[in-house]
Amino acid sequence: MSTASFGVTRSPRLILFGHGQRFALGRTAVALGRRALLCTDPRFGAAPELGALVDNLREAGVEARVYDGTEAELPAAGIHACVDAMRGFDPEVVVGVGGGSCMDMAKLVSLLLAHDGPLDRYYGELNVPGPVRPVIALPTTSGTGSEVTPVAVLADDARDLKVGVSTPYLIPHAAICDPDLTTSCPPRLTAYSAADALTHAIESFTAVRREPTAALAGERVFVGKNALSDAYALSAIGAIARWLPRALADGADGQARAGLMLGALHAGLAFGAAGTAAAHAIQYPVGALTHTAHAVGVAQLMPYVMAYNRPACTDEFAQIARAMNVAGDDPERLADAAIDAVAALLDGAGVPRTLAELGLPQDRIGWVAAQSMLAARLVTNNPRPLDERTMHAIVAAAFRGDRAWRG
Repeated sequence: MSTASFGVTRSPRLILFGHGQRFALGRTAVALGRRALLCTDPRFGAAPELGALVDNLREAGVEARVYDGTEAELPAAGIHACVDAMRGFDPEVVVGVGGGSCMDMAKLVSLLLAHDGPLDRYYGELNVPGPVRPVIALPTTSGTGSEVTPVAVLADDARDLKVGVSTPYLIPHAAICDPDLTTSCPPRLTAYSAADALTHAIESFTAVRREPTAALAGERVFVGKNALSDAYALSAIGAIARWLPRALADGADGQARAGLMLGALHAGLAFGAAGTAAAHAIQYPVGALTHTAHAVGVAQLMPYVMAYNRPACTDEFAQIARAMNVAGDDPERLADAAIDAVAALLDGAGVPRTLAELGLPQDRIGWVAAQSMLAARLVTNNPRPLDERTMHAIVAAAFRGDRAWRG
């Protein structure tokens, strides 16, 4: 069987997309239970839109309680605090409303409500023993794709690193994607969220190709590049390249907001099956040292990772260039142009050009390279083989801002 005829999609049972679809929350939730916990953050917790969602649930006959203490980057202690506060309520459905941290909070709370802790029992892939409480995800940013993915990421203070729990059981039961919920996103959050989604799409489209055995999708959460994830990834790249500049120019542009949200959704569907690679592996130690947001870190690294992967990805990079509306017929030139087009889009979004700008000390480049290699799932998903020496070269190029470097 060729990889061209092999495909995997992991997705919610229900995806609703479009303006006003948030008001389908009540009828979606009542089919799952009569007690709903809403996980969000302080910003959205104070927004009138949250009150409208609570009213919508109650009108459908669902008792709703709100936990609005979700913190950015999702510390493990906050997850346990939410579970402890809500265990007596015993929610039958958990609703994540907000950015990636809020949706990941909902996933991990639903996990701990269904299975005993501590959370570190479930770190890594395929370590969750069975179904969790059903989750409904409503994104308020166009970036993480968590509304459709089988992974949740949290900050483990004991390890001083971001860690992940990956299992198809964490895929939300339903994703309700209403672009109207993103219109209040400030320009910087809009830009960084879209840059995150772009990175997801590029890394999934260029992931390693694995032998498509009948056992592959059962043995791995993230199977690598495949026909179905490719279709979602290219759609996402094209949508983000087209609509991000318009959304930044006018945050109230409903068409641009919808285009970006669809791009982020498709990026989530792409990497939820194919997985991500080197940019994500490097960002984990970079984020631990610099305390910068995940989206900023992976986006900053993307052009340098692309430069390293360029010899292994001529055809894929040429297709990325075409998706970004770069003209030309020669695949080699298009492949080079793809790196430049991605870098230009990220520059326009205000993503820092160097790891030095993120605050990474030069004397920690070697440590970052060594720590990056420990993320074996991400390292082995990269299309060009990596070792500590080549990882060091990528990090060094990203530190000095050498985008002419080509691996």
